[in-house]
Amino acid sequence: MKRSARRPLGVTRLIALGFLAVIALGTVLLMLPFSAKNGQVTPFANALFTASSAACVTGLTVYDTFSHWSFFGQAVIISLIQIGGLGFVTVMALFARLLRRKVSLRERLLIQQSAGALTVGDVGSLVKKVILATAAFEGAGTVLLAIRLCPKLGFFPGLWSAFFHSVSAFCNAGFDIFGRTAPGTSLISVSSDPVIMLTLSLLIIFGGIGFLVWSDLFRCRLSFKRLRLHSKLALVTTGALLIFGFVFFTVTEWNGAFAGMGFFAKLLQGFFCSVTVRTAGFFTLDLTALSAASLLIMCALMFIGGSPGSTAGGTKTTTHAVLFASVIATVRRKNSVTALGRRISEGSVRLAGSVCTVYIVAIILFTSAISLLESTDLMTALFEVTSAMGTVGLSLGLTPTLCVASKLIISFLMFAGRVGGLSLALVITEKRDSGAVEKPEENVLIG
Repeated sequence: MKRSARRPLGVTRLIALGFLAVIALGTVLLMLPFSAKNGQVTPFANALFTASSAACVTGLTVYDTFSHWSFFGQAVIISLIQIGGLGFVTVMALFARLLRRKVSLRERLLIQQSAGALTVGDVGSLVKKVILATAAFEGAGTVLLAIRLCPKLGFFPGLWSAFFHSVSAFCNAGFDIFGRTAPGTSLISVSSDPVIMLTLSLLIIFGGIGFLVWSDLFRCRLSFKRLRLHSKLALVTTGALLIFGFVFFTVTEWNGAFAGMGFFAKLLQGFFCSVTVRTAGFFTLDLTALSAASLLIMCALMFIGGSPGSTAGGTKTTTHAVLFASVIATVRRKNSVTALGRRISEGSVRLAGSVCTVYIVAIILFTSAISLLESTDLMTALFEVTSAMGTVGLSLGLTPTLCVASKLIISFLMFAGRVGGLSLALVITEKRDSGAVEKPEENVLIG
């Protein structure tokens, strides 16, 4: 009997394997002796954890980035962040364009899913806009940060620090190299500088909105009415979450973690907390000083994350916008789900519910596992797992002390958080057999 031809790997598997290849290469490079300042080989588990965190733009670390890694090691980390933020497929497409090689339909499908294009026809122009927008935002951020950092650190160290943090912020990665004076303190040493804080905040927001939204804004010349429904939902939900987070953290921690700060400093802290907690991973104060209510809301915001097709992680803003619209439609007993004057497809509603369900189940299971392995309280384990799954990078101090098994779990969660929601979307929207027999329908009581 003649053997059937081997089927090519699906788009989902190719994207996942691509990220695994990037992580593997990063792990090998970070294990090299000259990647560490002490000239010794970094243990495999720690190199893998760092490479996974960088490529998946998370920011969880087992070492202080400045203290442990040499300039070469830091360069490897920022390269992984850039590739992970843009999506390795987008980077490969850039090289194809530079080599003047024609992009095949299969490659266009990969880029469509990696970069967040709605149709294959959007791919060509979107890749170009992604690269140009990234260069513009990161370049502007580098200049603004360099103005403040070069006088403090010297020209070349200040310029490198400005570039590193601009890329890390725009890619929503949360890695920092401010540990020269106090390792592991992230942005605490510069938290009183409004130029640095606001520059990083804007980079995080711009990177987390999504490349498709920026392309749509450019097409419509900033006219909100002419935007696609996807862009409208992403912008409205992002704005609502930023305002909610700012008000909640400012009011809740005014006499708590923010006590002792000036009036405007408290407002700046509240705003930055709202910005960074959904996806970036930078912090400007001791997170263990926050109230339980703030930590719980942080977990919820980390769960939501940024927008599709962006450098951010999480279940995505549009997912929750669709679920909210579905709840409103159910309460009003409407037959269809609508938002901002448009009807949302039934497939999008089912997909949003499925994505959230998978994330919730995974977070519950792995929170239990980490809690048992590390003998820690449930809130700390939940915070760590949600941060990893949402590719945020915030930690209550548990990450540096994790055992090998826990490091592997968190590494897997960072990888799953970067490609998991996308993979689920591809599997669910896969073409079904048109000849399948429909099963008998029956009602089930809900709620």
